[in-house]
Amino acid sequence: MQEHMNSQTDPNPSLPPNAVMEIEPAEVNGHAAVGECGSKEEDGGVFSRGWRRLMSAVDWVFGGLTLLFGLAALSVVPVLNFASLGYLLQASANVAMSGRLRDGFVGIRKASRIGSIVVGIWLALLPLRFVAGLWHEREIVAPGTGQGWRIGVGVLTTLTALHIVWACLRGGRLRHFLWPAPIRFLKWLRNPDSYFSIRDVVLDYLTGLHLPHYFWLGARGFTGAFLWLIGPVGVMILASRLPPGGAAVLSFLASLPLMFAVMHLPFLQARFACENRFGAMFEVRVNRELFRRAPIAFWCALFVTLLFALPLYLLKVELTPQEVAWLPALFFVAFIFPARVLTGWALGRAFRREQPRLWLSRWLSRLAAIPVVGIYALITYFTQFLSWHGAPALLEHHAFMVPAPLLGL
Repeated sequence: MQEHMNSQTDPNPSLPPNAVMEIEPAEVNGHAAVGECGSKEEDGGVFSRGWRRLMSAVDWVFGGLTLLFGLAALSVVPVLNFASLGYLLQASANVAMSGRLRDGFVGIRKASRIGSIVVGIWLALLPLRFVAGLWHEREIVAPGTGQGWRIGVGVLTTLTALHIVWACLRGGRLRHFLWPAPIRFLKWLRNPDSYFSIRDVVLDYLTGLHLPHYFWLGARGFTGAFLWLIGPVGVMILASRLPPGGAAVLSFLASLPLMFAVMHLPFLQARFACENRFGAMFEVRVNRELFRRAPIAFWCALFVTLLFALPLYLLKVELTPQEVAWLPALFFVAFIFPARVLTGWALGRAFRREQPRLWLSRWLSRLAAIPVVGIYALITYFTQFLSWHGAPALLEHHAFMVPAPLLGL
């Protein structure tokens, strides 16, 4: 977890020397960070090593899907959705500091474990749901004659709860839910240190999720983006109340500072996450110096960020029911996450270069960025006529704020 930086605005910025990447070493090596207590993988033959690598790849993909669903669900919960933004900012910072795209996928193995627990609990509850359904049907046909069924459902509920808890304590993998290992459970009950060891493992696991860090990082990243955007967007919202001619002129004038903010904001947020210093959100001069070192990479990251953000405005046309609000949020996270990773990659290239690139590449990138941000500002202006919430929807810049539809901001 990054510490607060005390550095001042540096005209010659480089990789923050005291920044610590939030990556578990076990994840870098391709193994889960949390596993069964006392388990070891021994070297085997070619088939064994290949099988372990295949299972590791499957576990990684499953963890990625779980992480996608988790961030989507978190992004639609008020206040807690700052944690989803914080995760995206941390992913961008990790890539910027290491220079490796894979380091943007933080906590994949931990997410895989959570996903396997969810799927395992669903499977473990299938027999209980089946028996409870039979009991319910019997009560409908002959009320009051299913006392034996009720006792059976109660016993099965107790056994299922014990099985779920024991499977989670063993590691929470899918295989732990398929086989209860009763002999091992009895041995575990006789061990007087079992409770303390499990307590330590659970606490370490929860601490390793770094949820308070993600929340605080996201809250400050959101605040910085809001301060950048509230001026021009606020003017556009006020202009929507004027006659058409005055509204068009005032909105055009407000679009100029909006274009300036959009051009710098992705990289300012990434650098803020690298240094964990709120003042970095407003150091435009440092951002310009970094741009001069990697102009093409900066332009590519800006282009992808804005391009991936535009189709998501179509999901804001209709009001999504609260029960399925997480469903469109899946698309928001899936589109915004790669843009954040690419932004970190561009910033990392600038960190590792000492001298500016050729003037031709710098000026071509600057000129090419103008139509990109201009088209983005134009399209976002017209979204007020398509969005469910009207003019206030102009503030819904999900590319820089919380990755959520509608007024999740």
